[in-house]
Amino acid sequence: MASFSLNSQTMHIYNLANYTFGTKEALFEKDASTADKFIRLRNEFKIYGMRRTVEAVLVVHQYKTPHVLLFQIGSSFFKLPGGELLPGEDEVEGIIRLLNELLTYSDRQHEIDWSIVDTLCTWWRPNYENPQYPYIPPHITKPKEMRKVFIISAPDSVEFAVPRNFKLVAAPVFELLENNSVYGPVISTLPYHLSKYNFAFD
Repeated sequence: MASFSLNSQTMHIYNLANYTFGTKEALFEKDASTADKFIRLRNEFKIYGMRRTVEAVLVVHQYKTPHVLLFQIGSSFFKLPGGELLPGEDEVEGIIRLLNELLTYSDRQHEIDWSIVDTLCTWWRPNYENPQYPYIPPHITKPKEMRKVFIISAPDSVEFAVPRNFKLVAAPVFELLENNSVYGPVISTLPYHLSKYNFAFD
């Protein structure tokens, strides 16, 4: 009989107070509206095929409760740090590039030593529409977007450089859980995926 471990993977996470938050030049979305987003997706699919998006879950703790770092844009829109891969770009190299573009200063002297722990989940967009699923529907042969979410370990202390038009907020897992109306289906299900880790609060 094959053997396997029932032990949870231990991951060290650090207190939110260990981190400082500076500001840098604003970053703007590629698309002015949801409609524009799907027009661009349709046009690029004809050229490059399926879009590959990678996002990072950065976990810290406060009062010994895991918190996930999220970008807040405006008053009510939240997203994970990440973005679109370049055509042919490696996923690991791409998520590190995007995190440095989003959360470090542009002089490249302050790049952070990111460590990819695991792939948390993969979501699929079957059509040029909002719905995404954690599986490919059986009637879909050419999904339009793959959205892969990684859990990333940040150093124990670092300064994040946050675009001035974003806020970087730490959301406790109990607030995210099944809160689809605020955070959407991907972020609101993260607590389920994070439950497989034994967090060590350093």
